Amino acid sequence: MKQAFVLMMLIALALQVGYQWAGYEVVYQIGYGAITLMGLMISLTFLWLYVVRATPLALGMAYSWSGASLVLGWWWIYSLLGEPAWAAESPAHFVFVALYLVGALLHFSVINRSFGWHGAMFLWPILGALVLSSLIYIMT
Repeated sequence: MKQAFVLMMLIALALQVGYQWAGYEVVYQIGYGAITLMGLMISLTFLWLYVVRATPLALGMAYSWSGASLVLGWWWIYSLLGEPAWAAESPAHFVFVALYLVGALLHFSVINRSFGWHGAMFLWPILGALVLSSLIYIMT
């Protein structure tokens, strides 16, 4: 765990140095592009693990990583294209958000089973997150 923390700090430092040296736009574009592409590769790996039935979490991980990558990728491409009006409020973006949400739902389902619970108990954290997000939206 110490190595992972040190690695995170080194990458954060590298990003800050990149920001000071090349500016926000360069670091943003390269960073978002890299994580989008790496996330899609990770998603495909988890999809393969699901196909070979290597782990019960694989499908949830495939959905989560593809959703996260495509949501980030949407904003990466949006920025690269100069923030076109057609992409600013496109409902196509919600397909990627749906992938992300399904991944979360599948994770909560597996977590539910790991506690020995059955049924729809796993929906409570999801509903709680939706209610809290809605309240925060209403209050702002």
